[in-house]
Amino acid sequence: MSERAERQDRRLAGRSPGQLAWLRLRRDRTALVSGAVLTLFVLVACGASLIELAYGIDPRDQFQGKLDGSGMPLGYAGGISTEHFFGLEPGLGRDIFIRLVHGLRWSLVIALAAAVLTAVIGVVLGTLAGYLGGWLDAVVSWITDLTLAMPFLVVALALTPTVTLRFYGQRDAVPPAFGIAVLIAIFAVFGWTSTARLVRGQVIALREREFVEAARASGAGLGHMLFRQLLPNIWAPILVSFSLAVPQFITGEAALSFIGVGLGEEIPSFGRMIYQSLEYLQTDPAFVFFPGVTIFALVFAFNLFGDALRDALDPKSVR
Repeated sequence: MSERAERQDRRLAGRSPGQLAWLRLRRDRTALVSGAVLTLFVLVACGASLIELAYGIDPRDQFQGKLDGSGMPLGYAGGISTEHFFGLEPGLGRDIFIRLVHGLRWSLVIALAAAVLTAVIGVVLGTLAGYLGGWLDAVVSWITDLTLAMPFLVVALALTPTVTLRFYGQRDAVPPAFGIAVLIAIFAVFGWTSTARLVRGQVIALREREFVEAARASGAGLGHMLFRQLLPNIWAPILVSFSLAVPQFITGEAALSFIGVGLGEEIPSFGRMIYQSLEYLQTDPAFVFFPGVTIFALVFAFNLFGDALRDALDPKSVR
């Protein structure tokens, strides 16, 4: 063994799995770059109100005086200027930059809330099914297979307006919070299955291990077995699953808003902005460029960081 390898072994000796994962993550350039991009996006989303205050423009403000007779923004590349960083929307004349900032905030709120719910539901059901087995395992596996067999977009397309009409009439104004809650609930209903299946498989592989048998023989209760023996040993795949679920919900929310069943017009959304920009692809390409690039960069950064996190948490990884 070379002297360099010996020094590396001494540096890694005595470190916990979490510390080793953090060390691998810090040495991964892809993780550092994607993590920095995600940090920037999160900071922008958290500071949306402060950015709006400093920018001096509300997402609902319309600048009709800066549009020509056909409703197109005056000036260069869709009205880009020092006052309007990304230009104006054709027709309504709303500021694209501030709408993207608020769209980023709501997209992350929905995706993170849905990812937390799906992780909790999937971990609880998957752990119970894998450890207890029997009829509970059969029921959870059957529901999982049934849910995975359903086409998400088709069901969501039918379910979202149905739930809304259950509480509000066709002419009633639907509160933005209600629309956000409906989206999060739909994502949670259809998103927990992959986590449950992953956790169930991990628990089945662990429940016959010696340390689990020893804890069971010592009279440990169900709560101790689940939260002290099993879950601490499967947190790595759960964390990776969570990091990869967030971009799926971001694109899911954008897709639903694109086809008109996601967020309402009063809430800025990437999907709705891209849909509205299709009419102006030739006359105002900046309108579709900025929301398209933003959601691409956001999802791409999440996917890259999720892959890097998976490599960092893999004990067999050599990166």
